[in-house]
Amino acid sequence: MRVIAGKAKGHRLKAPKVATTRPATDLVKGAIFSILENATDDWERVLDLFSGSGGLGIEALSRGASWVDFVDREPKCCAIIKRNLEKTGLTEQAHVYCSSVAKAFSFLDKEYDIVLIDPPYSDSSIGSIIEQLATSRLVGPSTTVVVTHSPHLTLDSSYVALNLIKEHRHGDSYIAVYQKEVKR
Repeated sequence: MRVIAGKAKGHRLKAPKVATTRPATDLVKGAIFSILENATDDWERVLDLFSGSGGLGIEALSRGASWVDFVDREPKCCAIIKRNLEKTGLTEQAHVYCSSVAKAFSFLDKEYDIVLIDPPYSDSSIGSIIEQLATSRLVGPSTTVVVTHSPHLTLDSSYVALNLIKEHRHGDSYIAVYQKEVKR
């Protein structure tokens, strides 16, 4: 696993050895960021939920995001994210919250430009997480939400005010992109 583009390109990232963690492949990561580059110009604040190794958030920082908040409930994952941030020299642009996503919704209080959600594929509650996110103060009118999920899990085309604008399949992963309104 590595950073595939930007100022930290080529840095190898450590992945946690936790049964529920499945890091995004380079192919999926590349597809996510290709979609984001076409969907939004604003990369100021990024939220990486179910962070695992921190690979998606670190990729965002490498590609120009100013700040990333990482959220993962596994202490092993949180320690690895911190090590990966140190290794890539991006520690000063991030904060790691070792917390459940539901709890993080209660204390995070700023609006994000991009929200990356890469939950364990066995987590069937992802729809309710997206719905909670959609009604939170973390999603503003120009927020782009990217969710990776199993092809065996069908996500809704809308969650409250978040509307599906794109969905792509890459191997055993789906990438669903939501925004409050379709940008033209």
